[in-house]
Amino acid sequence: MTAPPTATARYRDVFGVPEFRTLFSLQTLQVAGDSIRTIALSVQTFERTGSPVAAALVFAAGMLPYVIGGALLLSLADRVPARRLLTGYHLLRLAVTAVLALGGLPLPLVMALLVVVGLFAPVGGATVQARLPALLPGDGYVLGRSLFTMTSAGAQIAGQAAGGLLLAVLTPAGTLWLAAAGAALAAVLARFRLPDAAPPSRPPSAGMAAETWRTNRRLLGGRGTRGPLLAGWLPISLSVGAEGIAVPYAGHLGDPDAAGLLLSAAAAGMFGGNLVVGRWVRPDLRERLTLPLAALTGAPLLLFVFGPGLLPACALMAAGTFGLGYELAVQRRLVDAVPEEIRGQAIGLYGSGLMTGQAAGIGAAGALGEIMAPGHVMALCGAAALVACLFLTRHLR
Repeated sequence: MTAPPTATARYRDVFGVPEFRTLFSLQTLQVAGDSIRTIALSVQTFERTGSPVAAALVFAAGMLPYVIGGALLLSLADRVPARRLLTGYHLLRLAVTAVLALGGLPLPLVMALLVVVGLFAPVGGATVQARLPALLPGDGYVLGRSLFTMTSAGAQIAGQAAGGLLLAVLTPAGTLWLAAAGAALAAVLARFRLPDAAPPSRPPSAGMAAETWRTNRRLLGGRGTRGPLLAGWLPISLSVGAEGIAVPYAGHLGDPDAAGLLLSAAAAGMFGGNLVVGRWVRPDLRERLTLPLAALTGAPLLLFVFGPGLLPACALMAAGTFGLGYELAVQRRLVDAVPEEIRGQAIGLYGSGLMTGQAAGIGAAGALGEIMAPGHVMALCGAAALVACLFLTRHLR
């Protein structure tokens, strides 16, 4: 069953598709469960070692191998049936989380287990996302994709909040067992609620890694796909550095704890942009607004050069991330430009590049923060995003 190809899709259209509801549930369970696992494991590690560096490494360990998985394993998303792959992925999450809940592991082994899960994270995400265009034709795909973005942000925030509350009444090990239960529920849903559909046929390949590299080169070299990939990656990766400098900026204002408000404002802007652009903007107007919205990711950040106070700064952060709604049109163009048999890898490459670019943008902003005032770094991030939009004008119109 697929959603009807309406001109402007409605929530009842996309939620009326049973497989979409299952995929939506899997995504929510994964993001919330991983957030709970991460905060519980970070607390457990800090309690054992007393080292802030060790706790931070554990917090980031699941993200570090993302680019490696995207470079070597993405072809699995188009070669293995979704039900089998997602069931296996969530069973892996269950096994790793359960072993971590038992405790007593040396830190290098804890890191290794998190890296294993992180390697397969882009494959799991690509498998889910690749199903959406077939399930939600026409503008339904854009609304479904916006729902995933909004729910991922909301589930991450709720998961971190829930993790903090759970840690107040349970031990870190007990909280990890609850995260393991969520992974078990996801595995059951994937096994019994997803159809046993074969992936699109594709020619035989020399091997998983070789096929992944070959298809990635094809996507990056193709005129119809390179533009949407760069248009999705660069403005976001350059502007997100402002979020990486939120703590120093809040400290510059005299209250480092206010960084949470700045980051919450950024999350609220992203949520609002995806809601408005995905649900309330007509498809033809959304296409015309792609370039202005992309420019909006950087333009408000220029005003940080004047050192605005906390409330204006929150408003500027929210305005900038509202512009991230431009990404919906870019993703739609990418999906339309690739054949079905490599759609999963194309979506996975998009996500892996975005994750890598954001990490690089935040790292670069942090390095500049050593030699420049925080507000000036944030303004520079905005200027860089605008320059990227200028060079990518042809692909953002």
